[in-house]
Amino acid sequence: MASQITQMRREIDEIPHAVERLLTQGAAAVTSAADQARAVDPRFLLSVARGSSDHACTYLKYVSELLLGVPMASLGPSVRSIYGVDVQARGALGVSVSQSGKSPDIVRMTQSITESGAFSVAITNDPQSPLAQAASATLNIHAGPELSVAATKTFVTSLVAGVWLLAEIKGDDALISAIRGLPRQLEAAVSCDWSEVLPAIQGGSLFTLGRGPSWAMSNEAALKFKETCQLHAESYSSAEVLHGPVSIVGEAFPVIAFAAGDAAETAVATVADTIASKGARVYATTQQVTHATVLPHVRTDHWITDPISTIVSFYGLVESVAAQRGINPDAPRHLKKVTETV
Repeated sequence: MASQITQMRREIDEIPHAVERLLTQGAAAVTSAADQARAVDPRFLLSVARGSSDHACTYLKYVSELLLGVPMASLGPSVRSIYGVDVQARGALGVSVSQSGKSPDIVRMTQSITESGAFSVAITNDPQSPLAQAASATLNIHAGPELSVAATKTFVTSLVAGVWLLAEIKGDDALISAIRGLPRQLEAAVSCDWSEVLPAIQGGSLFTLGRGPSWAMSNEAALKFKETCQLHAESYSSAEVLHGPVSIVGEAFPVIAFAAGDAAETAVATVADTIASKGARVYATTQQVTHATVLPHVRTDHWITDPISTIVSFYGLVESVAAQRGINPDAPRHLKKVTETV
């Protein structure tokens, strides 16, 4: 495996081009959806997703609350698909994320909130999918075919489509400009070398940390370790990890802390250093640490988009960890590309 180029690696390298394609080809759909959402003037947002797509929604939750000042709640798809309950969504902006757009539970909940009166937006790589048909509007993420089971470029383009929608709703020119600058910065992020982390990941468990929008990237990182490397990784907010979970940290226990250039950066760095002082091998995407090891990272033109570049750099690491362990990240055991949950 170590001498082969995986499909996952190829798709990681394609991320900047996929984002450029989205920015070029997706503008009309994003501005149209933003205009319609602004007319609704939503008092709250609802998200519908699972897996990596749900982590994208966690990021969008923070963006909505920090940028728009509007709360966003995650709906349990089983509320409709298993329990048969239609939630009251009139006046809401719904955001449903699924790269395939085929999972029945995501589709049914999206259809339910649409029929209940929400303005629902499907973020998907298939604009002809059942999810797209169930929503009020569709944002094609233009990622192109993604063949590896591990979602990388579809996750990143879902992030960009979602944050772009919210930036257009707000009319935030600075954030919109930063989004348009992402392809160049993601090219640099793809090249960030995190190989110094490899020797630390030898056991069967590790922590990932984040706070605010970066906590969504911590969640995604932990999932990728599980699905591509068969490692037990747990994601925690840096505000929570010292409230119990830190008890299992021993000498050389690996920890990766995701930080952006935002108001939470100092808090994440402080916790990273605290854990490092207990003997853990802690790596962080911030220059503010003194005991933890600084990972190469790319800051974007806006603190809200910084987490997008850090997850792109992380993907290169996790693909290398899988190869080091003799695992094919393109076809993890027990998994398939599209999981259709009822």
